[in-house]
Parts: sequence; C-alpha cells; structure tokens
Amino acid sequence: MDAIALLKADHKTVEQLFRKFEKTGPNAHKLKRRLVDQMVLELSIHSAIEEQVFYPAVRARSVPLLHEVLRSLEEHHVVKWLLSELDDLRPDAERFDAKVRVLMENVRAHVLEEEGTLFPEVKKAFRPQELRALGSLLESAKKTAPTHPHPLAPDTPPGNLVAGAVSAVMDMGRDALRAARRKATSKVREVTGRTDKSPKPSLYDAGDAASP
Repeated sequence: MDAIALLKADHKTVEQLFRKFEKTGPNAHKLKRRLVDQMVLELSIHSAIEEQVFYPAVRARSVPLLHEVLRSLEEHHVVKWLLSELDDLRPDAERFDAKVRVLMENVRAHVLEEEGTLFPEVKKAFRPQELRALGSLLESAKKTAPTHPHPLAPDTPPGNLVAGAVSAVMDMGRDALRAARRKATSKVREVTGRTDKSPKPSLYDAGDAASP
C-alpha cells in the first residue's frame, strides 16, 4: 500500500468512529468512552507517523509544500491538546460531548485539507514506487508509535523520533495499568454483584494524566 492510500485508510477508520459517536444516545456513557478511547489510539498513532515519516519526506522533496506541512503540524497540535483532555475526562462530564464535537470538527477540516490539497501535490512530487516505499515506512512506524497524545513533545525530527520512542514505552505501561484496573473493577462487580448504577471511581483520574 502506498503512503497516500495508507493515510486515507486511517482517515476512513477515524471517520467511522466519529459517525458511531454521533449515533450514540445521551446516556450511552460506556459506549462513548470506548469510542473516544479508540479515537485517541487511532489519531495518536496517525499523527505520530505523519510527523515522523510523511511530513519530513514531503518537506525534503518539495519546498513549495512547506507551508502545507507547517499548517498540518499546527492542526495536529490543536487535535493533540483536545485528545489529551478527552483521554482523562469522564464520559459523563458536562463538557465531554462538546469536546468530542470540537475534536471531530477539527479532524474533519484537517482531513479535507490534506486529501484535497496536500495529497494531490504529493502524488505529483513522488514517483509511484517512492510512495510505496514511503507507505512501508509508515506501516513500520505504526508498530512503535505512541498510543496517546503528547502535545508538548517535539513534532519534527530529530526531537520527535527520540520523544516518540520514549512516549511509546510510557504509553505501553499506561495502557497495561488501565487494562488491569478495568479487569479488577469488573471482577469486583462480578463478585459483589454491584450494578453500574453504584458509585464507582473513575478510571481516568489524575493518576492517569497524560505525560507531555
């Protein structure tokens, strides 16, 4: 798969999550949390591989596209801040839905700009075999990309390559901790017969706050 096809496939995956969220009811808190968790994962990995591989390659090949790349980086920056806030916000919080709506608006505008302006120019600047090679690099980068947003980390090489590796390791530990907490909470409910209506601590408290 070439680079453009891979990135468009990512866009499609995220858009499907957005549409599912838009169909949820006002009290579907568990489903909303699961969908947003998946949004966080998909968008964190997608932005990381673009910043580590795709944008640097475009900048190196086409000076006229520098403006588009810089604009995309700023759009990523805004999205990562929204993701970092949603990552730790309870799904029943007053502003949870509003933040998700703003996230979707920003991401959709970014996708429209990339697919309508940047990608066609990239296709002109790169040969088909080069785009396929770039796609392979993007696919490889996904395997070690951070799974959570880090808006204060560098977003250009070489800084983002080092920060991304460190963040990915930290995110692995964080994901494992969250999974263990969820498992323990489910076990307690199973043993005690506690219902979902019972008060329970958030899995997204300050102890899980995202690192920069």
